[in-house]
Amino acid sequence: MSATPSLDTLLSTMHVVSIPMQVRFRGVMHREIALFAGPSGWGEFSPFLEYDAPEAARWLDAAIDAAWGSWPAPLRSSVPVNSTVPAVEASEVSAVLARYDGCRTAKVKVAERGQALTDDVSRVAAVRDAMGADAFVRIDANGGWSVDDAASAIAALAPYGLEYVEQPCATVEELVDLRKLLARNGIDVLIAADESIRKAEDPLRVARLGAADVAVVKVAPLGGVAAALQIATDAGLPTVVSSAIDSSVGIASGVALAAALPELPHACGLGTLELMAGDVVADSLVPQRGSIAVRRPEPVAALLEERRAPEDRQAWWRDRVAACFAHLTRH
Repeated sequence: MSATPSLDTLLSTMHVVSIPMQVRFRGVMHREIALFAGPSGWGEFSPFLEYDAPEAARWLDAAIDAAWGSWPAPLRSSVPVNSTVPAVEASEVSAVLARYDGCRTAKVKVAERGQALTDDVSRVAAVRDAMGADAFVRIDANGGWSVDDAASAIAALAPYGLEYVEQPCATVEELVDLRKLLARNGIDVLIAADESIRKAEDPLRVARLGAADVAVVKVAPLGGVAAALQIATDAGLPTVVSSAIDSSVGIASGVALAAALPELPHACGLGTLELMAGDVVADSLVPQRGSIAVRRPEPVAALLEERRAPEDRQAWWRDRVAACFAHLTRH
């Protein structure tokens, strides 16, 4: 485990930026991110605003690990990534996909609150039409369905050729029940677990109970690259490395994890920077011909200043870092 800087040291290196979004995501049109400069490089702390201190502290662990720790050696020079389609109207799908250079896998958000299954079907159909029959299409419900609703929705969406369904239900037990129900109904679609891993006290319970076919692993909520790599190894499932809505600093951690995995059978969800209208580095970690090269760009002072968050938000993030610091697992 890397050394832990003092809270004063951490705050003295912090830059808080606000980056506009291309589309609304989780109800926001600006993404606020705290960045730290340490002896090993830069780390990103950007848990979503509604996360409380104990949960967000894992993200702070990951930021400290990036800036003060070390990453495992890469086993590959590039990482294939998917495009991400938010819960937009079907008419907007082509414009979203056009932001991603060469990606032949798309992750489509479904089960959005306030929308109907018909909206999901139209969106997935538009993605399949735009990408063609040879592309991979996966959907992500963020735990938004009950077991019965998930079974019905997957039955309606399976004809569009789903690579897998990510977190269709909220709990591990529901995922187990859903897999059994799908098998009884003769629906052969893989189930992936995301929240049931990154938000769980026991992230390996998914694999132990046979709740999923694929593990979706995010570096920040699991406490850093090394911690996430250990969980992926112990789970023993095919692993997809994903990101939140991160700057290139945060994306670099995910790329480092994906590059260190012994096997990488699926495209990774690390192309989320394309959903933002800016970055803090000059050479962003965005897909080129469907992949991201393994590297670690550094923020540019002028961009940090240009994206600097207002003073009241700077103070809010300082208070948040202090609250999370008390919950660090590395103490």
